[in-house]
Formats: sequence, C-alpha cells, structure tokens
Amino acid sequence: MTDTMDFGRVAVLMGGWSAERDVSLNSGQAVFDALAGQGIDTVAIDLHREDARELGRILREQDVDRVFIALHGRGGEDGQVQALLDLLDVPYTGSGMAASAVGMDKVLCKRIWQSAGLDTPAFAVVDGLAETQAAAARLGWPVIVKPTADGSSVGVSKVDGPDEVAPAWREAAAHGPVMVERFVAGGEYTVTILAGKTLPAIRIEASGEHAFYDYQAKYEAEDTGYRIPCGLAADEERRMAAAAREAFELIGATGWGRVDFIRDPDGRHWLIEVNTVPGMTGHSLVPMAAREVGMDFPALCRSILEQTLAPKTAAHGGADGGESVHGAV
Repeated sequence: MTDTMDFGRVAVLMGGWSAERDVSLNSGQAVFDALAGQGIDTVAIDLHREDARELGRILREQDVDRVFIALHGRGGEDGQVQALLDLLDVPYTGSGMAASAVGMDKVLCKRIWQSAGLDTPAFAVVDGLAETQAAAARLGWPVIVKPTADGSSVGVSKVDGPDEVAPAWREAAAHGPVMVERFVAGGEYTVTILAGKTLPAIRIEASGEHAFYDYQAKYEAEDTGYRIPCGLAADEERRMAAAAREAFELIGATGWGRVDFIRDPDGRHWLIEVNTVPGMTGHSLVPMAAREVGMDFPALCRSILEQTLAPKTAAHGGADGGESVHGAV
C-alpha cells in the first residue's frame, strides 16, 4: 500500500458551476473525509467559475501536489479543469482532457460507439421544438429527450406522446443543445471501471413513480432499489462487463468511471452513457460496487488517488488490461 507521505498534499476539487453542483459538494466532502481519515494531507476546495482562471494560484497557495477531481458536469467532468491541470503539470484523478470531453458529449460518445458496432439507441440532435417533434415521431414513441451534455439525468424526460414534447424540450433546452433518443424498455444496469478492471454490475430498480433512473431516483428517493449481485447469469454479466470496458476504452477514458446500460427483453445490452467522474455520495453506485468486492469507501478513494502516482502517459493513456477486481467479472 502507498505510504500517505507519497501523496504529498491532496486537493479535493468540488462544487463547480454545473447543474450538478450540490451533488459534487456531497461527493467532494465524502472523499475529503475518507482521505483525511487515513492521515492523508487533504484540503477541500469549493471551485467557483470565477476561480477557474486562478486555479494555479489557488493550488500554489495551498501547496498542492495532486488533485482528486470530484466535480460533476460541465466545467469539471468535460475536460475544462483537466486541461488547466495539464497546463499546470499537476497530477489528477480520472480521465484526461480529451476523453473527459468526449464522455461528457453524449452525441460524440454515441457516434464513436456506433462506428465500432456497439449497440446504443438511435438518436437525433435537434434544434428547436419543431425538430424535436419531428425526430420523436420518426424514432417512434416513447422517446427520451435530454441535453447533449450534463449528467445525473438533469433535464432528461421520457416522452410518451406528442403532447409531452414541448415541456420536455423546454426542460432539456434549459441546459444546452438537445437530443432525442429512442426509448429502450428493459432493466437498467451499470458497470464500474476501476484501473482498467470491472466491478460487479448493479441493476437499478426505480420506484413506480419514476419512469427511469432520473435525478430524483438517484439522489432523493429512498425507495430506489439496487440489486447486487445483479441477477444476470455469469456469462451474461461477463459479456456486459466486456462491453463496458470496450465502450470506456474507445473514448480514451482511464482511471475510473461508470458505464450505463439498458438490457432489453431479448438480452441485448444497449449503451446509454459513460460517466468519467461518477458520484461519490451516499446514494452512489461506484462505492456500492466496491463494497461488493470488499473495498470500503476509504479504500476506494485511496485506490483512485493512487492512480495519480503513475506516469501521466500511463494514467491518462490506454487502459491497463481487461481483468476483474477481486473476482468481479
């Protein structure tokens, strides 16, 4: 195990200015507590938009050696802060600038997957309400209307018919460019990637009042169900894990992250999105998957942080293998 002195001083970047600010603050505080509780010299930094251009000064004043990124959404998960840290030559957790930008851009991510022959639902990028209505009718009801960026299902709506398109488009457009995606009925699953390996898949069972695993189901509802083991046959879970690794590596993502799927009634695994800085709150899925293989939250945070000790070409280049962690698929 790495000695705490090897890390130097660690800054946990949290907050940010995206729609996921509150989630990020919760994630960041949990990570800070976990690292500091292990004797690691840790400082929490609540990053605001106006602070970004002063990030170098802030890190120098705090005598920071490396950064644990707990920023979700735009500004923190889309390559912006990664680019700044690259310029400052400060090691950080997770994917590099390019992979972060691709992972945050649902359209580009899906196009890369499609070009590799991976299953992802059909979609259309739309400009305005009329295009949204036309795309929804063409794809067939129901559809998902959502922003092309942002995470945590912010601005995402399931639309069952023409009368629901307008409010769904307004909700999504409030967060930027909009896309329409064919709705795939089936079970929702997620697979965590940690240092190039996979943790056990989790099946997510949102309550009846939630049409899918939306923001409220993720962070507010107390009746959202999580099945781990997920209930899939071993061979099928291995197949899902392999698809998760391939999807993750295709966009150049490294370090840690999460890949979300819908499994349709025919057993086909449809890629929905990748998260390069997943949540680390009490409701979060990555800590849940880690616990299943005997890794508690402090150990998980330390494992993620240890990736910053590797040379940048390794840490932010290709993934390091396709194995499992502690026997996970």
